[in-house]
Amino acid sequence: MTYTYAISGDDYGSAGAASSDIKKKLRQLGLPSPLIKRTAIAMYEAEINMVIHGGGGTTRVDIGPDCIEMEFHDQGPGIADIELAMTEGWSTASDAARELGFGAGMGLPNIRRNVDELSIESVPGQGTTVRMSQHLGGRED
Repeated sequence: MTYTYAISGDDYGSAGAASSDIKKKLRQLGLPSPLIKRTAIAMYEAEINMVIHGGGGTTRVDIGPDCIEMEFHDQGPGIADIELAMTEGWSTASDAARELGFGAGMGLPNIRRNVDELSIESVPGQGTTVRMSQHLGGRED
């Protein structure tokens, strides 16, 4: 099953719609609650990063018999230093995002903590693609 979502840039009110929808679908499939929770957290963090930093973009989620694969793609400013961006507390969020309670620099670290596999490709000035996956029947939390 493949699902595609458009994520609007700077639309904080709709951020999380894709992760909420996938969470419902995973529950309907009867997948374990810890897996659903980790997937929803990772997806939400990626969505809000696209809203705050990437100007929006697209999300594709493939739910297969052995794996959930998620891809987030934006055409925003890109990430100049991915290793630095993975540091807890480091953020380039705007003052407006911070005033709304976002931009604490925990998004990418939270994604890394909650998925089985993570890859980030980014070209400054061209955008970012975040790919993550969960293995069904994997770790128990």
